[in-house]
Amino acid sequence: MDKDAAQPRTEVLDSQQCWNLLRGVSVGRLAVWLGDHPDIFPINYAVDQGTVVFRTGAGTKLAAAMGEFPVAMEVDGVDSSTGVAWSVVLHGKAAPVKQIDDVINSFSLPLFPWEAGRKDHFVRIPADSISGRRFTVTEPLTWWTPYSGIKPSAVE
Repeated sequence: MDKDAAQPRTEVLDSQQCWNLLRGVSVGRLAVWLGDHPDIFPINYAVDQGTVVFRTGAGTKLAAAMGEFPVAMEVDGVDSSTGVAWSVVLHGKAAPVKQIDDVINSFSLPLFPWEAGRKDHFVRIPADSISGRRFTVTEPLTWWTPYSGIKPSAVE
């Protein structure tokens, strides 16, 4: 029997499926270039007219997102009842929401930061690209080896 034939395949998602999954979740990770290295921050976000919008306070995350380099955002989830997981990645150039009408409309978005404090900067990320995949989570025993449970010696 061909071992690969029994392996579940990864489903590549189209852009509409990716946007639908993004609409169903409100927390993701924002990857930015910060000085001379990459960094990553959790964000609460909302999908708005084919873009992602988040709000934040002044600081490192905002400064890096508004920098010269594009950002990436990653969101994922898993259905524990079916064992099916998904992951979506969006790339784009973040921009501040500045037009008065856009700022007013942004206040109506369901953006609920987890951390208290001033979060008066709205940032929009139009998608230059969006991609996703869906797959069945592999059983933990697939990766388990007889040596997985061995405790290290005192000198390690």
